[in-house]
Amino acid sequence: MTSLICGSLAYDSIMSFQGRFSEALLADQLHKINVAFLVPEMRREFGGCAGNIAYNLKLLGGEPLIMATLGQDGASYADRLDKLGIDRRCIRVIDDAYTAQAFITTDADSNQITAFHPGAMGQSHLNRIADAGKVSIAIIAPDGREGMVQHAEDCASGGVPFIFDPGQGLPMFSGTELTHFIELATYVAVNDYEAELLMERTGLSLEQIAQRVKALVVTRGERGAEIYTGQERLDIPCVPADAIIDPTGCGDAFRAGMLYGLTRDMDWSTIGRLSSLLGSIKIASRGGQNHRVEVGEIDERFHRHFGYRF
Repeated sequence: MTSLICGSLAYDSIMSFQGRFSEALLADQLHKINVAFLVPEMRREFGGCAGNIAYNLKLLGGEPLIMATLGQDGASYADRLDKLGIDRRCIRVIDDAYTAQAFITTDADSNQITAFHPGAMGQSHLNRIADAGKVSIAIIAPDGREGMVQHAEDCASGGVPFIFDPGQGLPMFSGTELTHFIELATYVAVNDYEAELLMERTGLSLEQIAQRVKALVVTRGERGAEIYTGQERLDIPCVPADAIIDPTGCGDAFRAGMLYGLTRDMDWSTIGRLSSLLGSIKIASRGGQNHRVEVGEIDERFHRHFGYRF
């Protein structure tokens, strides 16, 4: 039942600027910007796609195994994973690099300026799928470019079924490379924007992509999700959230639901509904790993919304 989660581990430093960027940036001076923003509010979150997916899968009672890299400053993240009971034997520490980090500043109009430092993530290709031992399924989530390529090839050659989840890493690859990922993958999961970019770069329609894999999942935020399996298309409803606080990590929560359902041979309608529910639970809290819910409560919410239990 172990799910191998290949992807990033990162620290997110999130800051709030109480003014507006538009008032600090002069249109006729953009060629020589030199500005500073006072950010009286700041918080540091544990993030990264692999960390977020593993956190949600653990909430469901699944068995996540993270394959990722941490830097010389990664001790606090490692300690957190230990406290959560998440297996980190496939996490490599890169001593001469920092852990991947995002520095996000949001203004009063919810505009954002983000700086991202990949750091140790760039060495993810040093991890090999064979080192994970026996796993039921894997997911190739956004990570270092070489690592994503290597892990997809390793899964395919080793007979490990995997979800290709390119996410924000999609622009790193050409149409030919993306087509190759699809041909290697067992499943593909993208959001609506990524689906458009994937079609544009590969020249394939959603139906054509779906014909190359066992299932193609396209999430569409408040409009739910679509799951293409063979000649069938399932429309998955969006589960109303208790509050709309922060969408960070909602896609990762959805993918955790996919991993849980696939390792338990659920039908795709149930997998989609469970994944949608996890996204709605996540969006009601800040950060990608701060929502707390017991598996029994998840089951009760599922029953309340859909009339049966998963």
